[in-house]
Amino acid sequence: MAIETPRGLLVACLRATGRQVYPINPMSVARYRDRHSVAGRKSDHGDSFVLANVLRTDMHAHRPLPADTELAQAIAVLARAQQDAVWDRTTAHNKLRSHLREYYPGFLAAFADARGGITAPEARAILAAAPTPADAATLDRHPAARPAEERLVAAAASTPRPPGCARRSAPRRCASSRSSRPPWAGQALALLGQLNAACAAADDLERAVTESFNLHPDAGIITSFPGLGALTGARVLAEIGDDRSRFQDAKGLKAYA
Repeated sequence: MAIETPRGLLVACLRATGRQVYPINPMSVARYRDRHSVAGRKSDHGDSFVLANVLRTDMHAHRPLPADTELAQAIAVLARAQQDAVWDRTTAHNKLRSHLREYYPGFLAAFADARGGITAPEARAILAAAPTPADAATLDRHPAARPAEERLVAAAASTPRPPGCARRSAPRRCASSRSSRPPWAGQALALLGQLNAACAAADDLERAVTESFNLHPDAGIITSFPGLGALTGARVLAEIGDDRSRFQDAKGLKAYA
């Protein structure tokens, strides 16, 4: 059976029944459509007729969908979801960074050299404690027993942080920014909430991908290549699969890669 979309619920149902599924590129379908009509008009009835004749006439020119194991398919789903979560995290980071640049450049400067920048758990916790330069200045000059640096770092103590990530000069550098207005802080906290959710989703999916990938028998082979870890190896496995009959020899795999 030939279909246009090789992913989705329909494909899963067809594969569960033992049917052989052939993925057909939409551009190929458009070329096949020209065989039967010169009008170029697209319709469900016409496309079903075209797809019904694709394998009848040119089965030798198409390859069936790889018969990957259920574990490999699950890893592929998790790996792609984790990649989407990383893109969402980058989008949320860019939005928050662009907003902070307008009224809080000192905070960006304080964590410019930190690993992960403002996506680091410590940076996000400190921003939640002092969302404006005025808040940072108040904490910096508050007559407390502990310095403001320790108070701000204590606010992030509940989140893990890599060694050397803490910036004891961060509060004073943040306080050097020009004063803000309440709407700026409200928007910053809203964007921070989106970034926190995106970071949590990316981290949770990364752990799920790593755990599933380590259960696969090919995990040791894939990670033996230089530069491939558990996460990147899972992405490679998601694209290549584990169907041993997919490629006739190593040249086919190399050409695919």
